[in-house]
Amino acid sequence: MLTPAFDLSQDPDFLTVAIRVPYARVSEFDVYFEGVDFKFYAKPYFLRLNLPGRVVENGSEQGSYDADKGIFTIRLPKETPGQHFEGLNMLTALLAPRKSRTAKPLVEEIGASAVSEDVVEDDDEEFDWDIEQTPYEEVPDSALNRQCYYGFGNLRSGVVQRLQDELSEVIDVKDPDFTPAAERRQKRLAAELAKFDPDHYLADFFEDEPIEQVLKYNPWWNDMYSKMKASLGKSQKPEDHAALVSFSEEEKYQLRKFVNKSYLLDKKAQCQVYYGLIDILLAYCYEMRVTEGERNVESAWNVRKLSPTLCWFETWMNVHEILVSFARRVLCYPLYRHFKLVRKACTDTTKILQLGKSAVLKCLLDIHKIFQENDQAYILNDLYISDYCVWVQKTKSKKLSTLAEALKEVSLTKAQLGLELEELEAAALLVQKEETSGKAGRSSPGPCPESSEESTGESEAEESSEAEESSEESDSSSSCDGKDPALEGDQPRLGQTEPIISLQGSSLGAGMSTLLLSDGQVRENTVWQDSVLSQGQLMACSGPPWEHRPLIQELEDQLSTTLQVSTARDSTADCGTEVGTGDP
Repeated sequence: MLTPAFDLSQDPDFLTVAIRVPYARVSEFDVYFEGVDFKFYAKPYFLRLNLPGRVVENGSEQGSYDADKGIFTIRLPKETPGQHFEGLNMLTALLAPRKSRTAKPLVEEIGASAVSEDVVEDDDEEFDWDIEQTPYEEVPDSALNRQCYYGFGNLRSGVVQRLQDELSEVIDVKDPDFTPAAERRQKRLAAELAKFDPDHYLADFFEDEPIEQVLKYNPWWNDMYSKMKASLGKSQKPEDHAALVSFSEEEKYQLRKFVNKSYLLDKKAQCQVYYGLIDILLAYCYEMRVTEGERNVESAWNVRKLSPTLCWFETWMNVHEILVSFARRVLCYPLYRHFKLVRKACTDTTKILQLGKSAVLKCLLDIHKIFQENDQAYILNDLYISDYCVWVQKTKSKKLSTLAEALKEVSLTKAQLGLELEELEAAALLVQKEETSGKAGRSSPGPCPESSEESTGESEAEESSEAEESSEESDSSSSCDGKDPALEGDQPRLGQTEPIISLQGSSLGAGMSTLLLSDGQVRENTVWQDSVLSQGQLMACSGPPWEHRPLIQELEDQLSTTLQVSTARDSTADCGTEVGTGDP
């Protein structure tokens, strides 16, 4: 018999079951429903469901068949009109579990036929996320040879021993069947310390343009989360939020392929399963963000490498150690290694958990598909993801919300990672500051430093010689001395924000520019002079580049003087300007 594709929906009074049965013998079909039990048969299809609520046969039931699409649509009246049925999109949980083939079951789960959440888990029971810890006891050597457990709920053992060649590149732990959990953790921490690259981390820390780009990505759960918050503001019922997350036809097909089964987990195993779920979702959120929702050939590697649950078979005791482990691996292994990505993944995981089990299941189905398409990572579906997909359909959304609150309350700092990140950043910032100050010192020398005065002593001596020949040039050289009391006022100085105009090819004596004509005559450029006066800028002088006087004072002191042009080449070289010879 084939299990057909089906879908469930509801309104206040009816539950609608749509069953797709192409090429079925529609002339011979049978439908049976009573309470929470529903059966449909049309050769070669057979479907049996455990409904999340009770239906009743009262004559108002309806049925129709679309021959073009091959879909049976059956409307079943609710026993309690107006009741809301939860979990209609949890298709695997709706399928009736297989019966045991033994004459008498060795272990029987009471109430397993009903998939109602009230039967599976007690809604009123508060889940304690703090597991009771016992002092460490030395294990004798004889006990180390026993097999160790791993996988979903620590229910597997001996799998890797048989598939060691297949899993050599999938998991990091070697020989996990005989490696205790404490030893796995020690080896994982040592491997992370050996892998951490300070240069890679600092490169992403300072050049974070790609990081900022992926941080702006808006995954699908952000929109769902905003809608949920808006609906909470309108005082809608919490159970209505499950309708915000919808599944594609491909995802529904995945759900129908899973085998519905129950998991007998003690309290400690349940906590470890919930904690493992956080660890896996953190790795998935990082992968979704850095690839911006587009899977690539490295997606399977990213998810399993960033999740110690998958690659080291780790088990957890609290939320904080999960975040520490995830942050260390983000800063050690993938392409983008930035602490902001750790915080963003934590925020994304919190949103997914608060959206409920529908959002969590959608993420797990995507992870299952990523691993299924990988040649080696598919084994992780058998060890973890497939069981998570079945188990999460029967868990309580309330407990997932409690887990989200626990994740939200945990604070994580760089100092807690044990990688000396703050010391690395402080040292790198200090080096950067020293390099920046060194460049600034070389590019903008201070006004009239002692070394500069010594190096330009010869030039100043020549200017003093010229000062003896003419009083005008004597005043001009004094303006470049840099120690004039007038410069100590509120006038602009070199190195301040006021712009400086440096002139080449002109000799400035009395604060007036000159023009060299083609016939060798020199004339005053009074237009340029007026322009400079109106702007209040500094004028370059004949002397070292850092020695300048304000133009306004030049004009005050030398307004009535005339410009003299020297014909001596050596004197013009001292002023750093070539002036053509002509009649003075």
